[in-house]
Amino acid sequence: MRSGVLRRSGPPVVAGLALLFGALSVGSAWVVARHLREDARQTSRLFGRVFEGLNDPRPDAATEALFDLAAQVRALGIPIAVTDSAGRVTAMENAPAGAARDSAHLRAWVAALDAVNPPISGPGIGTLHYGTLAVTRRLALLAVLQGGVLLALVLLAVWAYRERMGAVRDRLWVAMARESAHQLGTPLMSLTGWIAQLREHPDMSATEIGPHLEADVERLERVARRFERIGRPPRREPVGLGATAERVVAYFRPRLPTRAHAVSLTLTAAGPGPTIQGDPVLVEWALEAIVKNAVDALSGRGGQVVVLVESARDLARVSVRDDGPGIAPGRRSRVFEPGETTKPGGWGLGLPLARRIVEQQHGGRLSYHPGNPGSLFILEFPLGSGDRA
Repeated sequence: MRSGVLRRSGPPVVAGLALLFGALSVGSAWVVARHLREDARQTSRLFGRVFEGLNDPRPDAATEALFDLAAQVRALGIPIAVTDSAGRVTAMENAPAGAARDSAHLRAWVAALDAVNPPISGPGIGTLHYGTLAVTRRLALLAVLQGGVLLALVLLAVWAYRERMGAVRDRLWVAMARESAHQLGTPLMSLTGWIAQLREHPDMSATEIGPHLEADVERLERVARRFERIGRPPRREPVGLGATAERVVAYFRPRLPTRAHAVSLTLTAAGPGPTIQGDPVLVEWALEAIVKNAVDALSGRGGQVVVLVESARDLARVSVRDDGPGIAPGRRSRVFEPGETTKPGGWGLGLPLARRIVEQQHGGRLSYHPGNPGSLFILEFPLGSGDRA
């Protein structure tokens, strides 16, 4: 239950968190920039004051500049310590609170300053130990904060991706269940109808009804073989596309409306070929999905579906054209995405499944082309070695 609630509210939550982390990142970057500007301004003023004092011809100007420099050091919070040749601290500024001269705490502080910047020694002065501006420490904290924000954004993106993939997986499982029910439902309903016919007309001969019952049982076997192939490597055996298209067309023709909104289905093929190397069950499934999509496009309006099988250079091609309403321009780029459908109650699995069979499992190509009117789907497969020119 909780996972479902999270997935339903996922996009608003993700957008809100992304905005929050983005605002924190922008805010920390603005603070960093402000501190850098202030640091540059103070450093320039400090150097300018020293340069002014050193170039002032008055006798006490240099001394005033040094006093001013000391005041600036205190104001900026730069930690400074001066030690003599024996290592005793003779002067210091901005030392830690409570540090006593020559204490262990003070010596540790001086060692910490040397770890940041190498000390400077001069005759008559001693050794100068100095650290960094206080703003530098604050900038380091801001850098840590910004790193945390970036890490949070990465984790948020990973979480959003996992939630998205989980939702897609759930939708595909439901769609596959609906597809299997639909695939099995058609022959089962047909068998139920023939059984009702036998009950109403017990004198019907086996020669009348036998072929229809055999066709429905064969259809059930084909559906079972199709779903058995899912997740397994496709077989590699000769497949005649002309013969495959003939079986698909022969299955749909008796089930097309012939009175109101009549639909006609025609096939043009020069025999059982051309021959490709592939899985006959999966190839027939893909072609059936495309033909069914064309027939469904004519539902409630009638029209014509034309299937053409041909070979061109090193490719075997099956074209399925209908004169229906076609696909709106805004949806054409998503026509092969799982879940994309214009049919009421549809799950949008037929076309993505057909593309997976053609392209990923047979190295071919399935493409959509808008017609005028209607739609054109083209399935292309590499020709088997026996059919190459």
